[in-house]
Amino acid sequence: MSSIPEELHYTKEHEWISGIDDGLTLTVGITAYAAEALGDVVFVQILPEVGSTITAGDAVGEVESTKSVSDIFAPVSGEVVEVNQAVVDDPSLVNNDPYADGWLFRVRLEGSADDLLSPEEYAALTSGES
Repeated sequence: MSSIPEELHYTKEHEWISGIDDGLTLTVGITAYAAEALGDVVFVQILPEVGSTITAGDAVGEVESTKSVSDIFAPVSGEVVEVNQAVVDDPSLVNNDPYADGWLFRVRLEGSADDLLSPEEYAALTSGES
């Protein structure tokens, strides 16, 4: 079982979000659990450009691995302020360092982030999946 950092929040779609406590700019990535399930990530496409607005629940990109292609969903609504070009150039960062160098994009939160899971809730979700 992969580690679940305590300082992050999570979605049922296996994205992680940091920065909820300061509420200014949130960083989004996919969890180690998702990266392990995907296998070797070979392609990352992040669709929103800097300055564009995203809506929680909308597909905002995709991750392709040797096993499958999975959508990336916006965990919150807001304005995209940065895209991690390093992960686009080197998709293996998603597997090698999903909670640091493998982040996907940053968003300035608009509205609330109430639908996110705590680390404990995410652990319970992933313990029931195989």
